[in-house]
Amino acid sequence: MPEESIENINFDDLNKRAISQPLISHIYTADPSAHVFNGKIYIYPSHDVDAGEAFDDLGSHFAMEDYHVISMDSIDSEAVDNGVALHVDDVPWAKEQMWAPDANEKDGTYYLFFPAKAHDGIFRIGVATSISPIGPFKAQPEAIKGSFSIDPAVFKDDDGSYYLYFGGLWGGQIQRWRTGEFNAEQPDSPTAFLPENNEPALLPFVAKMTDDLFEFAEKPRTIEILDENGNLLLAGDNERRFFEAAWLHKYNGKYYFSYSTGDTHFICYAIGDNPYGPFTYKGQILEPVIGWTSHHSICEVDNKWYLFYHDSSLSKGVTHLRSVKLAEITYNEDGTIVPLKPYLD
Repeated sequence: MPEESIENINFDDLNKRAISQPLISHIYTADPSAHVFNGKIYIYPSHDVDAGEAFDDLGSHFAMEDYHVISMDSIDSEAVDNGVALHVDDVPWAKEQMWAPDANEKDGTYYLFFPAKAHDGIFRIGVATSISPIGPFKAQPEAIKGSFSIDPAVFKDDDGSYYLYFGGLWGGQIQRWRTGEFNAEQPDSPTAFLPENNEPALLPFVAKMTDDLFEFAEKPRTIEILDENGNLLLAGDNERRFFEAAWLHKYNGKYYFSYSTGDTHFICYAIGDNPYGPFTYKGQILEPVIGWTSHHSICEVDNKWYLFYHDSSLSKGVTHLRSVKLAEITYNEDGTIVPLKPYLD
């Protein structure tokens, strides 16, 4: 929701109309990646802070330094902040901007996947491990070889394979990798090197992970998101095309790839038959929230499905001070998702 429109919002009224309230309110959290491990819910969000950075379209004001893990015994129980799980100072390769993470589990070890800007100003994706789902996590000394951009999401398929999905436009730098090499020209422009509106939109990436989950087992490949006619979505189709916040979940044997449209603030989804796609666009999951960003995850808890998301209602519209929320989602008989409005009329 645009910054200029928040001046006229009555936040007391808005928060009464919100379909859910912040899970925690003593710190600001965003970009929630939710999982169930050992019967408990664990949420891996960004930890928003006000670092005093100027607002820009590169996201410099999103100057997060660490991660906290939130846990819940059940979907209705109190959310618990388990303190600092990983700090940028403890990641040798990372300089700043600990953006949206994800986590997963394998053989009793918990893996935290996170993007950060390296000392050369290029976003990479790192891995940290712990014997506990709440950390503390110990980072690998180097980022994943061949990794780039932001918003990692790690999906475990039924056959035990793990896939990492990632990518983001503008400050996420994916447009700077169009040739396979990082284009450092026009460093202050978030939109340099984007395709024209009538060209295919830039695509997110996926790579299968090695058995130890520390590296890509293959070169990352693009994920095709198609329209109803089987054509790639166009760059100018910014109410449907991918911008950031990749997530994958499986429902009734189908693979659901969901994401944010960024500058139009929708959470959308597309459906495919395998983890690599192609995925056919099917619709919106969440209408725009208060705040510029929208970022989510989808998780099954006790045979119901939930959307974990964030908005800036608690901070009264400050875009980089967000709060994690959750709401149940339901499916139609044809497998499509019933879209949610974050605030009732």
